Amino acid sequence: MTNYTKKMRLIIGGGIFAAGLTFLSTAAAQKASAPRAQDALAMGEEHVRELLLLMKADKTGNVSKQEYMRFMEAEFQRLDKAQEGQLNARALNRGNLAASRFVGK
Repeated sequence: MTNYTKKMRLIIGGGIFAAGLTFLSTAAAQKASAPRAQDALAMGEEHVRELLLLMKADKTGNVSKQEYMRFMEAEFQRLDKAQEGQLNARALNRGNLAASRFVGK
């Protein structure tokens, strides 16, 4: 085997090795930047904050547990159009839902 052939194999092998390292480091960086799975309560926290803005607050801006539960009961009844006492999450996700103002303020 000539020196030229050895050099070419070394250059090609080094290039393949460098490309492999680049690929692995990019994959590791993408995985590190992906959000970690959170529990359902933490994932819904932002939505609860948005709902609180729709609820009747007292003079200090607080919403009582009773007001919160009354609002959620009214929303459940509004979404349970068939009055079955249960909601189908998949059906609700397919529909175009819009938050309504709580009428029983």
